[in-house]
Amino acid sequence: MKKILVTGAVGQIGSELTAALRKEYGENHVVATDIRMPTDVDLRDSGPFEFLDCLDPNHITRVMQIHETDTIYHLAAILSAVGETKPAQAWQVNMNGLYNILEAARQYHCALFVPSSIGAFGPTTPRDNTPQDTIQRPDTIYGVTKVAGELLCDYYHKRFGLDTRGLRFPGLVSYETEPGGGTTDYAVEIYYEAVRHKKYKCYLREDTSLDMMYMPDALRAMIELMEADPSKLKHRNAFNVTAMNFTPGRVADEIRKHIPEFEIAYEVDPTRQAIADSWPNYMDDSAARHEWGWRPTYDLAGMTVDMLEKLTGRVSAPDKQKRVS
Repeated sequence: MKKILVTGAVGQIGSELTAALRKEYGENHVVATDIRMPTDVDLRDSGPFEFLDCLDPNHITRVMQIHETDTIYHLAAILSAVGETKPAQAWQVNMNGLYNILEAARQYHCALFVPSSIGAFGPTTPRDNTPQDTIQRPDTIYGVTKVAGELLCDYYHKRFGLDTRGLRFPGLVSYETEPGGGTTDYAVEIYYEAVRHKKYKCYLREDTSLDMMYMPDALRAMIELMEADPSKLKHRNAFNVTAMNFTPGRVADEIRKHIPEFEIAYEVDPTRQAIADSWPNYMDDSAARHEWGWRPTYDLAGMTVDMLEKLTGRVSAPDKQKRVS
């Protein structure tokens, strides 16, 4: 049975991935780690938790020794919009932290999952049907670290035989945790505000088209990739994956099918709009479909129904709402 370590487990993806992994492999086989203590009771009490700073290599190896880790999901990172306000910290966490994790995985012969992002592309990347293998010249510190991370993981696989794998995620939408500083976070905020106030002020233009994925599909994609036959993986560390493509205007229209009085206004944030404009309109994920059988489950309509249903009970009753880090 796998002994899995998750870094950044208190974050948006990490908290939900930890729960999914514990359901799949058993609670005591998945160690959640972060530099913050979890306030989520379910995350804190459902399995082992360790304080872990990815910038401290000795700390990493000590935790791995204690728990006899053989698989790592490395999610600790500074996201796109936050990275533009704290570029030095983004480089430290996203690059030095990854290097420390790679070295620890090499030393202890661990399989390693590292997420990449649509942010690894840039303004000169083909915007429509963006190929799996194409030009990557991002102009954000987040994108720069993601490209460098993809290449570093490839290097460790080729140079040391380390089993590294990864996905280029689009924007991720979840009802479990509120946004954490990403450019695509409007696609989460809009549902929360639709349920809370029936109106939303969007920081991207109405016609900004971006790839998105519902979190249940993202969690399944990570686990399926790590379980895939390695002999079939040509790309390994940076598979394009996507599920749907929409604009803020289309999301608003879909929400109005269920909340007719919902209103949306636009107050464009130049920084986040510039980041979004540098990313592809939609990606070609045929390599993931061919090499390990990727298939999304949710489209915009299905996601909207599920998001509104789940959030109605959560945000209308604050005392029952799960605390978010």
